Amino acid sequence: MQKMWGDKRYHSLNYFLREKFGDKVFKIALDAGFSCPNRDGTISSGGCLFCSERGSGDFAGNRNFSITNQFKDIKHMMNKKWKSGKYIAYFQAYTNTYASIQVLREKYEEAVMQEGVVALSIATRPDCLDKEVLDLIEEYSHRVYTWVELGLQTSKDESAKIINRGYKLGTFEEALNELNKRSVDVVVHTIFGLPGETKEDMLRTIDYVSQKNIKGIKMHLLHLLENTPMAELYSEKKLEFLQEDEYIDIICSSITMLPPNMVIHRLTGDAPRELLIGPMWSLKKWEVLNAIDNRLKELDLYQGKNFKPQNRDLCLSTN
Repeated sequence: MQKMWGDKRYHSLNYFLREKFGDKVFKIALDAGFSCPNRDGTISSGGCLFCSERGSGDFAGNRNFSITNQFKDIKHMMNKKWKSGKYIAYFQAYTNTYASIQVLREKYEEAVMQEGVVALSIATRPDCLDKEVLDLIEEYSHRVYTWVELGLQTSKDESAKIINRGYKLGTFEEALNELNKRSVDVVVHTIFGLPGETKEDMLRTIDYVSQKNIKGIKMHLLHLLENTPMAELYSEKKLEFLQEDEYIDIICSSITMLPPNMVIHRLTGDAPRELLIGPMWSLKKWEVLNAIDNRLKELDLYQGKNFKPQNRDLCLSTN
């Protein structure tokens, strides 16, 4: 039976936040000045091959400013278009649990104390969540709605090695289990169009995610940016871009495979126009999103239609 979430055939973040908070909720993307163990030599000095020079925080605030000043500047810009709403303090750039507990507490505290903040979102790596950090996140989850975003990208370890992700799937599962134990919601990032991956590989990642106790998902198209290690693969003809129709097909298939209660945070991402090498069609973000909506309607597809819960919550079996 078809289910609708407002005017969408999938459980969108906008729908979820309005239901939860009764208002429009905006993300304030912050750069807390952190680094990443996959960049500073702890794991690697190259970073994930797709990651931009700003640690995938190209639209976040300026790290040279305090959390308070970043928040106020971005909020001021948003208020020019939307006069009211509530806010998510989103630690986006680099690895946002990669610092001492004292520094993390200071940054998180400064963020959640800003006027209008109702949620805290922390983007990080699953190998940067030791017990002290997990306990700190749990502490904040009792004060304000909190979720952790984990950059999985793919469930295929061979692909993870190619993109220099720096950890194996088992590490992701350990982090997920620990966050589940603390009742902290998890949002997972996936990327479609990684080097060498087939449609079947991409859908296998979605099937994997669908069977875990995961609250939300971000599905991204691979954006190739200038000054990233992956640009070299492209110059060596070891990378082919997905075509727009291919991407829409994969996204629509993925939506049907996800459980109805999983919140879809993104169906495609943004890339700085001045840095984007390709695919250039991705700059037409709203056209792509409208095309996805139209395809779902034309084919009578909706979230959960093909969800198969055979291994649901398997990751919690050790609890």
